[in-house]
Amino acid sequence: MAPIRLAIVGGGPTCTYVLERLAALTRARGTAVPLDVVVYDLSGEFGSGQVHSPRQTTTSYLNRIVGQVAFAADESVVEAGPLLPEGDRPTLLDWCRTRFEETGDPAFDMVAEDWPKRYVHGLALQDQFERYVELLRAAEGVTVTLRQAEVCDLEERGDRFAVLTTDGGPAFEADYVLMLTGHSSNKPETDPLQVAWARFTERADARLIPSAYPLEQSLTPDRTGPGSSVGCLGMGLTGIDVVLYLTEGRGGVFEREADGTLGYRPCGAEPDSIVVFSRNGLFTFARPYNQKERDIAALEYKGAFLTHAAVAELRRTVGRRNTINGVEQLQLDFEKHLFPLVVQEMALIHYSTLYGAEFRELAIAAARPAYEKFLADADAFADHREACDLLTGPIEALALDTAAAVDWVISGAAPLDGTAGAGLPVRAATVSFLTVVHGADRAAELLELSGRPYEFAAAVAASSSPWRHAASAAKHRFSWDGTINPIPRGAYRTPEEYREVFLDFLDTDIRWAAQGNLSNPAKAAADAAWRDLRGVVIEAVDFGGLLASSHRDFLDVYTGHHNRLCQGASCEAMEKVTALIKAGYVDVSAGPEARVSCDEEAGKFRISGPVTGAERLVDSLVDARVHRFDAERDVMPVYPNLLARGIVRKWTNPGLGEDDFVPGGLDLTPEFHPVRADGSVEPRITFLGPPSEGVMYHQIGALRPNKDHHVIRDILCWINAFMPHGDPDRQNPNDRHQNDRHQNEGQHA
Repeated sequence: MAPIRLAIVGGGPTCTYVLERLAALTRARGTAVPLDVVVYDLSGEFGSGQVHSPRQTTTSYLNRIVGQVAFAADESVVEAGPLLPEGDRPTLLDWCRTRFEETGDPAFDMVAEDWPKRYVHGLALQDQFERYVELLRAAEGVTVTLRQAEVCDLEERGDRFAVLTTDGGPAFEADYVLMLTGHSSNKPETDPLQVAWARFTERADARLIPSAYPLEQSLTPDRTGPGSSVGCLGMGLTGIDVVLYLTEGRGGVFEREADGTLGYRPCGAEPDSIVVFSRNGLFTFARPYNQKERDIAALEYKGAFLTHAAVAELRRTVGRRNTINGVEQLQLDFEKHLFPLVVQEMALIHYSTLYGAEFRELAIAAARPAYEKFLADADAFADHREACDLLTGPIEALALDTAAAVDWVISGAAPLDGTAGAGLPVRAATVSFLTVVHGADRAAELLELSGRPYEFAAAVAASSSPWRHAASAAKHRFSWDGTINPIPRGAYRTPEEYREVFLDFLDTDIRWAAQGNLSNPAKAAADAAWRDLRGVVIEAVDFGGLLASSHRDFLDVYTGHHNRLCQGASCEAMEKVTALIKAGYVDVSAGPEARVSCDEEAGKFRISGPVTGAERLVDSLVDARVHRFDAERDVMPVYPNLLARGIVRKWTNPGLGEDDFVPGGLDLTPEFHPVRADGSVEPRITFLGPPSEGVMYHQIGALRPNKDHHVIRDILCWINAFMPHGDPDRQNPNDRHQNDRHQNEGQHA
């Protein structure tokens, strides 16, 4: 039998997972399945790809704790097929522990809750990739070829696609092509701002760095060394990588001071100043300690209001009928129809964390009539604010009653064994409140005095919260605006004042993150509503689930909120950022709404903060924003070429009485096959990752252990086309793919 010819374009983490599944399936079959596999990667960093290269700076963190990373399918993955022996499928934690035992290198000495450096992940990925290639090559009839080359085009040749590379090497003709090109960037010449900045640098001494990665190549000392000032556009994870690379990466050292805070000792190779700025003027919030990891199934949040059933009911009652690629869809408006449910869920989680499980049950019951009214006619409200007020009102009212009762008790004015609003036992609410504010041990000590009201009140008043929580329950109010804009505009008047309130916020945010995603009300609300329930949002968004203008607003506005609330860096990284601000190497004073202009007289870029009044001149400007995938604008030639051939087309969300929305990603089926320019489906090619963003939402993520993770099921969509496994009479996994993805999406990185 002639071998099945497979081309995999992109040799990064997802490719590692693909080879694991191929190795397991070929190994388990009784008869040989001849495969001719060719893997292409421009960087030659097979297994890790360039993003997770072991050769990168040691200052960049992985955006996930070590206990949440896997390289292979495990028993939790439904219909994964045969599994490799446990020794061939270690998790990242297992791999690190083994490597530490072998080497004694403290970089590998980790427990599940630790945040690994990105290069460590890369070392493990390359190790596992090599193992899976070895297993495949040992199988009868299987060949694996690794080619360091850039794929620039796919040329149709009969039943196959020829994979063309920029080096002019021989074209491999594949029966099936899997595109795993990962993160990319857009051509600078397609961005009007970057074009204007680039032209300015031609007549001035200023320097433009249009893309931050790879840091080692873009942030060279001649551009960003001592005596220079650097502007960093973007305060997300990439911006944090830039800041740490230009300081710690140059040889600076962070040391713990006597008071417990982190200090920075410069090395002299840093730029004089790094001016960081963005539209909102804030870094992503610190990622909380993950208390759910000890029992994922029991502790990950299950929604009371933001549910799949609610999305279905909203589609029935207020969905607007549209036809997309011949398929009828009932479209919603995210801000009007879904965001109020997100806010309602956050309010419930916030106060339930503060006052306990009994409060939660009473609050759900109190909010039920308003919730049902909203589901019946979400269009009856003037705007989303009115809807939010309706939905959170009953929860807020119960919280106010509970806060008043708790404050009476802790002030010594009322006994512990009373009841609050709706019959809530005050004892339970008070115990929960004191535990959140002071910690379980201190709360127990305080409650021992509850029989002596005056002593109890004095002890509570004298206790300070290690997480800087207010002592009075009345001051613990949930507010969406306060959550997403934690630094009020009226809290500062000058750049210096903004810096001080910014540092104060960072201190609180880091403390709250350290408290954990089950114990801290704010972190619990953000983590549960925006991470654990992300699958509900995905169901609402995917395949034109939102109206065209709403879809645009969702990606432009609410995805940013999502990233800031639950995609942040570790406490360790944010402590380092804090130390750099205090040491004067990082300048945050531009504040919100900062903008860039070209100062012709100075020959430098000018960073202006219209709200704070800051004006800063910088020699180099780094664009540290993550570019949204756009097949037409991508720097990789393969996507514009595929568009030109008509093999793929961009997905369009057709407007109903408004402009169409074209996010930039490819038009794909639920099985990730492209829709060609003529409307036909091309089943021989599969795209996973960023090219699917647009028609689908939040498709990027590392494999996680002990979860029926979507990444493996996505890979099986490709593998099942040429190597089906399991019971031939079983339900086709492609038929259930999207529903399964929704149910399990909360664990993305």
